[in-house]
Amino acid sequence: MPAPSLGRRAALLGAASLLATPALAQRGWPAGRPIEIVVPFAPGGGMDAMARTVAPFLAAKLSGARVVVSNRPGAGGQLGTEAVANAAPDGFVLGACATPTVLSQPIERPVRWRPAELTYLAQVVEDPCGLFVRADSPLKSLPDLLAAARARPGDLSYGTAGIGGDDHIATLLLEEAAKVRLNHVPFNGTSQLLVPLLGGQLEVGAFNISEALPLLRDRAIRGLALASEARDPTAPDIATYREGGVDVVFSAGRGIFGPPGLPDAIRIAIEEAFAAIFADPAWTEAASRAGLPLKPLVGTAYRDAALGGEAALRALWSRRPWKE
Repeated sequence: MPAPSLGRRAALLGAASLLATPALAQRGWPAGRPIEIVVPFAPGGGMDAMARTVAPFLAAKLSGARVVVSNRPGAGGQLGTEAVANAAPDGFVLGACATPTVLSQPIERPVRWRPAELTYLAQVVEDPCGLFVRADSPLKSLPDLLAAARARPGDLSYGTAGIGGDDHIATLLLEEAAKVRLNHVPFNGTSQLLVPLLGGQLEVGAFNISEALPLLRDRAIRGLALASEARDPTAPDIATYREGGVDVVFSAGRGIFGPPGLPDAIRIAIEEAFAAIFADPAWTEAASRAGLPLKPLVGTAYRDAALGGEAALRALWSRRPWKE
């Protein structure tokens, strides 16, 4: 990544002096400009829900701060991630981060970020991947789906929130383990695939359990399987992939990140705010209402978890490149 411009250096130095730790303790977050959390997908999906649920808590823990959420969908999350990765490192532009997408896209295509250079602030959610069908689908289980895929190689369609995202990677691992081939249909976010899924134009939706819960409760869709270690307590009737005969466990990590070079004073202030959020019973209650499967990690722990899957993704790319 190129060195910061003079303007970005000035912004960094100004923010660092303004937000030195004693100033934060005494005066709070600078007034005037809100903190923007960029969601790189369309409204209505799991990333959007996570960001909008956590935003008011972040504002409350950063005294004096205002936090807004904006959606910048496109290219499977690439456009919004690039906007954050190339923003001035002043703490006023943060992003909703999805793993493995933040790692998989640089493997697949030219992008304007390097995963190891981003500032990983806090993971909020770990959301198991799953496969879902309309309630009246003839597919009742993962074995049913695999039997249909073997009968119609490369024809049975499934939709995801984008190429190289967690649901796409999870389904590639399923195809590899079960020795089947499906027809991938990418969308710009999970909310975009629900219309054709519910309308019967799309046979299977690949998305996360938190995104499925409202439609499961309304009996509009049925879960075929979850790529989780054990059955999810929010949907105990949905079997795991392993119960369906396929040894695949995979989930989406969702959190908040900042641009490269975020000054320590700003980074520490935001990390401390997230630590306070995660200890707040009101947050736990709000997250439960929103159906967020929490797995909080802050700072270095989040960075290690986010970057830890890169080698496995590169190995998968060498066996089955996912560029389409």
